[in-house]
Amino acid sequence: MIYAVYLLCTKIFLFKKMIQTNICILGAGPAGTAAALKLSRMGIACTLVDKAVFPRDKICGDGISHRVVDILHKWVDPSVLERFVASKEIHVDSWGLMIEGTKKNGFEIEYKPYSDKTTETPTGFVCKRREFDNFLVEEVRLRKNINFIENTELTDFQRITSENTEGWLLTDKIKTVQIEAKLLIVADGAHSRFARKIGGIELDPKHNMASVKAYYKGVTDFHADNYLEFYFLKNFLPGYFWIFPLPNGEANVGIAIVSEDVSKRKLNLKKCLEEVIETTPKFKERFKNASLVGEVQGFGLPLGSKKRQLSGNGYMLTGDAASLIDPLTGEGIANAILSGAVAAEQAVKCLEKNDFSAAILRGYDERIYRMRGQEFRMSYWLQRQFRREWFFNSLTWMISKNKQVARTFAYVFNDVNLKKQLWSPSFWWKLVTNKA
Repeated sequence: MIYAVYLLCTKIFLFKKMIQTNICILGAGPAGTAAALKLSRMGIACTLVDKAVFPRDKICGDGISHRVVDILHKWVDPSVLERFVASKEIHVDSWGLMIEGTKKNGFEIEYKPYSDKTTETPTGFVCKRREFDNFLVEEVRLRKNINFIENTELTDFQRITSENTEGWLLTDKIKTVQIEAKLLIVADGAHSRFARKIGGIELDPKHNMASVKAYYKGVTDFHADNYLEFYFLKNFLPGYFWIFPLPNGEANVGIAIVSEDVSKRKLNLKKCLEEVIETTPKFKERFKNASLVGEVQGFGLPLGSKKRQLSGNGYMLTGDAASLIDPLTGEGIANAILSGAVAAEQAVKCLEKNDFSAAILRGYDERIYRMRGQEFRMSYWLQRQFRREWFFNSLTWMISKNKQVARTFAYVFNDVNLKKQLWSPSFWWKLVTNKA
């Protein structure tokens, strides 16, 4: 009897916060905040939890592509996009990207081909993730039906199954928070504890990119329209070196290479980054008056080139926790936001039916791979082909030498539906014969 009273008192003392919610979202990055904002817009309450205190740093390339812009507008909330566009102090406008091959032949792709830049909203941006993620979190703070809890790392996940209740019991490391939820939307990034322990997501070096990035101040000769720059260098194929312009004269600079290649070739990516900048004539000139801001930081990119199970009883994996990064470009923010929004829509279906089983949640997997699966396969195919230097240089030469081909490729690159044509041999024949 005395021991039972002791356990009860201990529990009351330890669990200062005891929260019951239908939907709990783990992680307040782009995927998690997109899910929360989408639910809020549909009138559904949720609890959003993150281990950090915002604003916080996030290692990333910082590119906010046209696809992020499009998905925020169509899938999350147009007013959120409008407020981000108006936040001029945290980003620079970007209208496209530039790709250069090993033979110095390259081409440019406008995010919105042949648009009128004097009258239209920018179709892309470059914004430090510290600022972008904090912007989304501030949007979350404005929603009364989102219970946002920061500075709380949930580390223990227990499945609750009884006659009356089915769901999850979540607790933090120091036992001060306890959350009961019917459904989890897991959005806590590439190192997600839940995705590893419960979701069975394992690191696969063939389907993961190793990267390093650094901030530099004083880099020169950026594109007039702040294009993202990708350089496919001979020693790093199918990886690439990038330079993205940022506000206040800074730039995000880095290298990304398939993890399997890094291990096989025993590459030190920090040294590789230094060598590219210091020994490549073009970059040496552009960086001659530049200075490193902070440290060179490493991070991993779990790629969508391997199909995985994204859901189970009472949970869905989103964003980097679900390995949804484009295998070719390394872009993850767009698919993170999309997956968060799709998970929110699936959550509403579950609430309506009061069914959170693995069977109904498989609809989330099917929808994600129906929308992005073919594109992932094409990007992975191209990534593998880019190991062949002749293939990559032939493609870049073909595009760079013909405006009509470049225009066609730009439209294909920008449109997911058109990109499916890349599987067609007739498309490549038309491209080669200038009939695309």
